[in-house]
Amino acid sequence: MAGVRAAFGQDSSRSTSVAGGVLGVREDAGRSGGLDRTPWGKFDRGEMAVYALLFHLLDVGAVSGAVWDRVLTPAQRLLIARGMGVSLPEARCLVMFFCALHDLGKASWFQQQEAHPWARVSDALRDDAGGWRRMRHEWASMHAVLPLLAEAGYRSDRSDSPGVRVAQIAGGHHGRFLQLDIDGAARMSRTQTVMGGRRWQDLRRRYFALIRHLTGAETVPEQVSVAAAVLITAVGVIADRLASSRHYWLPKALAPAFGAGEHYQQACGDAVQLVEEAGLTRLTLPPAPFSSVHHGATEPNTLQASLINQLPPAVARNGPGIVVVTDTTGAGKTIAALEAARIFNSTGHAQGIAWLLPTTATADAAYDTLENYVAAHRPEHAPVSLVHSRSWSNRAYNDHRLSAAEGELTSDEHFSGDEPGSTADNEEVERPAGRVTVPDGWLRGWDRALLAQFTVATHDQALMAALPVRFSALRLLALSGRTVIVDEVHAMTPFMLHILKRLLEWLGALGCPVVLLSATLPAALTDTLMRHYLTGGGRKRRDLPALSFAPAYPGWSFAAVTDASATRMDPDAARDHATAHRRTARLQIVPVRHPSHTDPDNTPAREERLHYITRTIRPVAAQGGCAIVACATMNEAQQTYLHLRRHLTWPAADTLVLLHARLPEHEREDLVEQLRRRLGAGRRPGEQLVVVTTSILDMSLDIDVDVMISDLAPLNILLQRLGRLWRFETRWTGSPSRRPAWLRSTTPVLAVLQPTDHTGRTRIPAAWRTLHPAHLLHTTADTLHPTTPDDSGGRLITLPDDVQALIETFHDRTDGQSDDAQPLTARESAYHVRRRREEHHSALHLAPAPRHTTSLADLHRQDLHAREAVTRLGVMPRRLLPVYQDPRGRLFLDAACTRPLILDRKPSPAAVRTILQHTLPVPAPWITGHRPAPAIWKQHTLLADLALLTLDPATPDTGVRLANHILNVEPGLGLTVYRPLP
Repeated sequence: MAGVRAAFGQDSSRSTSVAGGVLGVREDAGRSGGLDRTPWGKFDRGEMAVYALLFHLLDVGAVSGAVWDRVLTPAQRLLIARGMGVSLPEARCLVMFFCALHDLGKASWFQQQEAHPWARVSDALRDDAGGWRRMRHEWASMHAVLPLLAEAGYRSDRSDSPGVRVAQIAGGHHGRFLQLDIDGAARMSRTQTVMGGRRWQDLRRRYFALIRHLTGAETVPEQVSVAAAVLITAVGVIADRLASSRHYWLPKALAPAFGAGEHYQQACGDAVQLVEEAGLTRLTLPPAPFSSVHHGATEPNTLQASLINQLPPAVARNGPGIVVVTDTTGAGKTIAALEAARIFNSTGHAQGIAWLLPTTATADAAYDTLENYVAAHRPEHAPVSLVHSRSWSNRAYNDHRLSAAEGELTSDEHFSGDEPGSTADNEEVERPAGRVTVPDGWLRGWDRALLAQFTVATHDQALMAALPVRFSALRLLALSGRTVIVDEVHAMTPFMLHILKRLLEWLGALGCPVVLLSATLPAALTDTLMRHYLTGGGRKRRDLPALSFAPAYPGWSFAAVTDASATRMDPDAARDHATAHRRTARLQIVPVRHPSHTDPDNTPAREERLHYITRTIRPVAAQGGCAIVACATMNEAQQTYLHLRRHLTWPAADTLVLLHARLPEHEREDLVEQLRRRLGAGRRPGEQLVVVTTSILDMSLDIDVDVMISDLAPLNILLQRLGRLWRFETRWTGSPSRRPAWLRSTTPVLAVLQPTDHTGRTRIPAAWRTLHPAHLLHTTADTLHPTTPDDSGGRLITLPDDVQALIETFHDRTDGQSDDAQPLTARESAYHVRRRREEHHSALHLAPAPRHTTSLADLHRQDLHAREAVTRLGVMPRRLLPVYQDPRGRLFLDAACTRPLILDRKPSPAAVRTILQHTLPVPAPWITGHRPAPAIWKQHTLLADLALLTLDPATPDTGVRLANHILNVEPGLGLTVYRPLP
């Protein structure tokens, strides 16, 4: 340590010692202490305003204190304090101190990047700048802070030493933890020669000492845990962004305080209001009756009641942990999750909810549920954010979001006003009056929206926290402060599940309550996920009990992160719940000839796929009822829709509808909302509707149909679809029947169309092979195929009793664990190779688990951009905008050429929304050679990457050839895609 101090050196003109108390630090804090404040931290070119670096450092320290008080939960504060081995008051002071050091490296070459503020730096410092080298200021901050921490007594000899970790916290405020080579590039003799002369060294030392004095961070921690360091860094990121808002620092620059102490005192007072205005302040929802917050439920069902009664004492006794709820679709898992979150929140272990879903459509539906839930508590203001790639299409998110997006960078490119000449300030967007759940402007930033106390997001947004992308620490802080609900876990592929396991380890390390929801999750996978969470919380795998943590089906289980103690749903309550929700249905396998297969000559004629669908749907069209035809691909859905429209008589134009993902955004959103209304629990008697769709209706939509047909799909997906067949039958008991008369005395049947060859063997069409592994489809067909003449009418299933046994049998077969122990077929081997490949590719980009992280830089060893981060395998989509060109070359959004595109000026927020609502997603390879977005759109984040499909309204059937496809947009069908013959 003495060598470190000697290497750093001191200015003979002023004797100071960071380690043994600072001489003159009180004078430096006063009006006339002689401390040089000419180095700049912020510069506004429009106003030619210069803001002192010291004042910006103190601002961030003060705002960090407000973030500690108003944003962090008690559990997060305690985790940080324990991670440093200090008391809570000491931890608060240290967090403010560490965060304030983030820009100390700007007292370096950074100063001369702008001529105007550089000219205002004192002559003495300007004369001492010879020899310094260009260096990004976050790197400079990390290297400048390390020797000062060593002088202050912070151990700095190892990668996990507190001094090294604090230096990396300072360097990580731009989103990535940087490598600190203690014996190489970070040698004191080297850093001193590239960061200015002795006056600059002395200035940084005096700034360091003054900040430490004003924040009261006199305690020297013996450790800084990885989890604590991640949260502290995220606190610094939030504080830096808030303090860098132009509307905050510019008035202070124009009327600066006389002294650092006076400025800091004022900054501490301003910080509280700044955090509140950003919508970050945490609140406790007022108590409210069960029936008022859970619309449609007058009282908890048996499963929910058991959770409400059993979970609170377990949490009070053992602390937070992970809850798993497994039950059939429509049985109330969402309410159970919200009640679990209420229990965790009421005990102080969390404050808020982060609800994660598999798709944007399901997230939109959940947003409505969570917004109503929060609003029903009647809070004064409780922002509910929606975070996914198409949140702009949700009408609950108004045009203010689009206005704020103009000129804004993506989350991975965000800068917070700390670059030379920055005048970015889009933080003052007001929310509409009367909407207490609408986030204010600051919370509408792309990566800031996760910080809202109540959030609905797609799985991808959370999985990014386990990848080495910028601001992953910010995502972890945002998630750890709330109860995280992971809905539809069964929808995750092996690739996504591998990332989820790592995320659960981090959430366990951060003490974050987690709720997993699923209707079709095998017990072995449930147990694995819970064990990953518990090992992340510090439990060793070998010390965990051998007994499975998975709940019985239906039911729930809870495992505490502190000691892995388990609490399960009372068996009697589980039996009562199963009895109350018991119903029967048939899964009937129907062999059909798919159009892609031609039978040999002289073989008996077989029923074709479209013929069976038409025959089954005919009574619905003639006598009433509601039906879903779930097709494997978009092209088959379009062909099925056209066939039904031609061959059946429909009483109204809206009786037959087509829904798939490649409809223009506004059409898809309108259709989903229409289906939720017409097929929901309030469905009117006599409703008549047939929906031809793909997998878009598989998850999280609370709907009920009378008749269902599905192309062959993996068994777990079929069971999900089965959950929407006569879903509300028990709920409608005692009320006028909503079923058509011709169906009331029958057993509901899910007809599964099995594509076969002329010998009766399953034959998977080529277009299906990219959707699901062939092994899963063959295994499903074998599982459902009748084994005796008695079950030729289909397998009779009792819900929920038979679901888990079916799932376990299916997964035993697909995982090669069946009792017959036969050698694997080529199809089975291909499936296992594919699954292992997915897991391997997923592991390539994972950040290490907390227990395997030594240097914080380990979390960002890979320079992975957020745009390149993959959370699910498949072709990365692009947004396509169909436009119509008239003979004069003008572009329109509609084929009638009544809605012109204005390209001679920047589009208004309303115009941006209109444009985006006419886009649709397509795989990038389909649109090679597309027409690029107009130049005027390049400055808008949401419009810059749009691809234009220019259509001729005079020839609506022609389409446009791009690469190897002919694309067109047809009324009622959406995007049509054809591959022309060579």
